[in-house]
Amino acid sequence: MKPAEVRKLSSDDLKGEATRLRRELFDLRCQTTTEKVADNSRIGKARKDLARVLTEQTARKAKKN
Repeated sequence: MKPAEVRKLSSDDLKGEATRLRRELFDLRCQTTTEKVADNSRIGKARKDLARVLTEQTARKAKKN
């Protein structure tokens, strides 16, 4: 997910995306301990996507105040 795509999302969509990414990270971490993960780079990508979403949420909160 690119930063421009994140900026286009509504606030509700950002919350949903953050929840989905947190769940995906949890599932990937569980898979690494119990079985082999097909694509190890997916963990890093999910972390970066989550950081982008959270950064945009913070920026919107700061802009409101």
